[in-house]
Amino acid sequence: MNILKFITAGSVDDGKSTLIGRLLYDTNSILDDQLEAIKKANRKNNDGTVDLAILTDGLKAEREQGITIDVAYKYFQTERRKFIIADAPGHIQYTRNMVTGASNSELIIILIDARKGVIEQTKRHSFLAKLLSLKKVLVCVNKMDMVEFEQAVFENIKSDYLALADRLGLTDVDFIPVSALKGDNIVRRSDRMTWYKGQSLLDYLEAVELEDKNEHPWRFPVQWVVRPQTDDLHDYRGYAGRVIGQGLRVGEQVLVLPSGIKSVVDRIEFAEAHLEEAIDGQSVIVHLSDDVDISRGDILVSASNPALAERQFEANVCWFDNKPLDLSQVYLLQNHTAVTKVKVSEFLYKFDVNTQEKIFGEHLQLNDIGKVQIKAAANVVFDRHCDFPENSQAILIDPRTNLTVGAIMIEDLM
Repeated sequence: MNILKFITAGSVDDGKSTLIGRLLYDTNSILDDQLEAIKKANRKNNDGTVDLAILTDGLKAEREQGITIDVAYKYFQTERRKFIIADAPGHIQYTRNMVTGASNSELIIILIDARKGVIEQTKRHSFLAKLLSLKKVLVCVNKMDMVEFEQAVFENIKSDYLALADRLGLTDVDFIPVSALKGDNIVRRSDRMTWYKGQSLLDYLEAVELEDKNEHPWRFPVQWVVRPQTDDLHDYRGYAGRVIGQGLRVGEQVLVLPSGIKSVVDRIEFAEAHLEEAIDGQSVIVHLSDDVDISRGDILVSASNPALAERQFEANVCWFDNKPLDLSQVYLLQNHTAVTKVKVSEFLYKFDVNTQEKIFGEHLQLNDIGKVQIKAAANVVFDRHCDFPENSQAILIDPRTNLTVGAIMIEDLM
C-alpha cells in the first residue's frame, strides 16, 4: 500500500484544520478517547456542532486563539492508501513552519475561502509550492455553504487561480468545491452541488497519481557503516542508508562522492533478504565489490549519471532565525548525513512572495526567502533543484546555538 504525503495551506480562518478534522472524522479515523477529549474541550461551531479543528490544534495557544501556529501531522489510511497530512499555519509570520511541512510533501492542498477568493496568502503559498517543486496542487474552494453553493462563485475563483498558476508556472492544478464544516465533497459527493461532476476530496486523494516528469538517477547517502566484526561476520562491511531515485541495482557501477572512488554494487540487503534492485525510499544495506574508504556523510551515486561535488554555489534560502542573516558568520550546512562548514559570501536579493518580484539591497530577516551565494570549506554533494529537487535541499545550522536557521534549495553553480 503506497503512502501519499500532503500538506494543507491557506490564509487564516480558511478552514484548514477543520477540513483535516472532517476528513478524519468522516473516515472513522479518530480514536474514541480523542473524540471524547474533543467533546470535553467545549469548543463549538456557530451551529452548535463540535469544532473538529481541535484535532490538529495541539498547542494551548492554538486552541485559545483558534489558529494554527506549528505544523501538525496526522496519519490515517483507507483500504486503498495510507496518508500523512501536514496542517500548516496560515499566518505570514509562520512561513518557516509552512516551508518545513511542505519540504516532505508531494501534494499541496491550497484552501481558498469562497467569500474572499484569491488573496495575498494564496499567492504566497502557491509561490512556495513552486519554489519547493511540489508535484501537484489541489485547490479546495471552501465555505461553499456561505455562498449558497453557487457555481458561479467557484468558477470565478477557478479562473482567477488559473491565471495565477500560469504566471508561476504551476501546470498540474485541480479544483474541488467543498464545505469542510458541513462535510460537502469531503468524503462523499455533495447533493447540494449537483453541478460539480468531479470527485470528492477523499476519492481524489485515493486515486491521484504523482507522476514525476523527470527521470532522476539514484542517490544513496550513507547513514552508517555496518561492521559487526563477529566470528560469523568477520569480513562483513555494508553501507546502510535510504535510496533516493530509481535504478540502484546489483552490478551497477558507482561513484563515491566526494572522494571520487569507483566500485560496483556487489549485493543489496533488505530485512535479511537479498534484492536485485532497491526502489526509491527504501532503506537498505549496500555492499560493494571493493574495500574502499567510505564513512557516514559520503554519498554513493550512479557512475553514469553522477551528482555535483562543489564548494561554491547559489541557493534559495528561507530564513528561520529571529536574527538576520550574518555574512560574517560561519554556518554548518547539512545535506542528508553530511555536515560542512560554510559562509554565505553574498546576499543577492529576496523575493516578494506576493508579487514574485525581486527586492535588492535589503537584509534577509525571519520568514524571508531570498537568493544567496555560498562558499563551503569542503565539497558539497548535490544536484541542481531544477534537475533533482530531493537531492538539492539542505539546512543551515548556527554552530553557536545548534539551531536550524535556514532551509536552502541549491539552484546553480557560481
